[in-house]
Amino acid sequence: MIFACFGGLSNTGITTGLASIEAVKELGLKKAGIGCLPSVPINNPTIFEKVKIAKRVITVDGCPFECARKVCEAGGIKIVRSLVLTRDIQMKKQSLAQDLNSTPKPILQYIDPADVEKAKRLIVQAITKTSGD
Repeated sequence: MIFACFGGLSNTGITTGLASIEAVKELGLKKAGIGCLPSVPINNPTIFEKVKIAKRVITVDGCPFECARKVCEAGGIKIVRSLVLTRDIQMKKQSLAQDLNSTPKPILQYIDPADVEKAKRLIVQAITKTSGD
């Protein structure tokens, strides 16, 4: 199971979500799924049932704050691999909030498809290396 930060006001956060979706598309739902990160701190029993079924959990964070990892750890979820895009693919974080006082570009103009691909590869590798399948 993947828990991605998907912070919507930075290129790194958005890339975690897009890359996670691409990884699930490549691997299929039998090997990977995306968990609802906000369900963890509210103790939604459904997410914890899914975590129990999952063979492994990885977190994908965009930046060094590592919010997804910290939320999962605080919820008692055992993480087998924690990915951070600024560290693991040397992605540079860019805040989308910088353009909110003017005319923001369309959201995907802040995203580099090459970064999404690199992050997807990293996620797929983390899942396949840790799953042993």
